[in-house]
Amino acid sequence: EVQLVESGGGLVQAGGSLRLSCTASGLTFADYAIGWFRQAPGKEREGVSCISNADGSTYYADSVKGRFTISTDYAKNTVYLQMNSLKPEDTAVYYCAADRYITITTMPPFFDSWGQGTQVTVSS
Repeated sequence: EVQLVESGGGLVQAGGSLRLSCTASGLTFADYAIGWFRQAPGKEREGVSCISNADGSTYYADSVKGRFTISTDYAKNTVYLQMNSLKPEDTAVYYCAADRYITITTMPPFFDSWGQGTQVTVSS
C-alpha cells in the first residue's frame, strides 16, 4: 500500500518561505511521479507542481513559476516543495499525490495515491 505523508506547513508572513516535504513508502520510488496540489476554501483544487522520479522532468503552474521549486531526495524517498516569495493567495491545504508517470510535460490529470494534506497560511 502506497502511503504519503506531508509535513512542513505553517503560518508565514507574505514574502516568506516554507519547505513542504512528501515522504513516500510502499512503492518503488523511482517509478513514480509526485505531484503537489492545493485547495483553498471555496476554490477548486489546483495542480501546483509535479516531478518525475524516473527522469527528473518537472511541471509548474504559472501561478507559482519562479517562486516554487520541486526536488527529490532519493535516499529519503522524499519530494520537497520549496516555496519562496509567498503570497496570501498561496494560502491553502497542500496535498502530495503519487502515480506512475515517466515523463512530466504538464500536470497529470489523475493520481492514484494521496497524502492527508498540510495547511499553509500566508498572512499579509
